[in-house]
Order: sequence, then structure tokens, then C-alpha cells
Amino acid sequence: MMEREKFDHLEERLRAIKGGRDYPFADMAKLCLVPDIIIPPKFKVPDFDKNKGTTYPKNHLKMYCRKMGAYAKDEKLLMHFFQENLVRVAITWYTNLESSWIRSRKDLMDAFIRQYQYNSDMALDRMQLQNMCKREHESFKEYAQR
Repeated sequence: MMEREKFDHLEERLRAIKGGRDYPFADMAKLCLVPDIIIPPKFKVPDFDKNKGTTYPKNHLKMYCRKMGAYAKDEKLLMHFFQENLVRVAITWYTNLESSWIRSRKDLMDAFIRQYQYNSDMALDRMQLQNMCKREHESFKEYAQR
């Protein structure tokens, strides 16, 4: 019985390699968020500060757009190379995007901001922190946590 299972498994793998139709990644176009992209000759991806999903999304988008400013008119290029400035949970988020949801650079940026908006909502700015004071019946630990 074990021999037969091994044989079936090998046969399945061979079919996937030969035909490509049965293999889940056979249609590479379906895997791309941005189909039909044309990368200019001698294009070099700038070095980016990688986003891990823990920073302000709007600031990150500003920095990305500034580094890619020379290609501001090439929407597909901007969308495609956005993945180059993501790591960890942020790249997982990007790879799970459906191409039917993202049709333009604005859609991509709006989705990114929606996904990581909580980073902006949670963080207080310097003025807010300076203006906070300990309440009358609040312990120091409660104050520090707030």
C-alpha cells in the first residue's frame, strides 16, 4: 500500500511539472497584483526603509512617494514596487490583497492606510504627552499605562 501511495504522489508531481495546469501556481498572471507591468530599462529599485506594519502609514507612504518621485506618472510601476518596502506582517498583508480590490495606486494607498490606521490612532504626539497629568485618585502605574 505504501508503495502505491508513493507512486501516486510521484505521478502527481510529474503531471504538475510537465503540464503545469494542475499546479496551483501555474497561472502567474493571477498571482500578480499589477498585471501587464512594463519595467523601464535600467530601472533600479531605490533603497527603502522597510515597513513592518508598526509605523504611521501616511508617513510611510509619503517617504515611498518621495523616493519613487521620478516615476510618479507610472501608476503600475508604483503599485508593483510598493511591495519592495514591506516586510513581516506588512508583506503578508500585501500578498493577500485581491487584484479585484486594487485597481489603482489610490486603492492601494487607501487599503494600506485602512490596514495600519491603528498605528496613528494609538500613538500620541509630543504635545498630547506633555499635557497629560496624573489624576487625583489615580495610581502612578495607572497614570503611566494611560
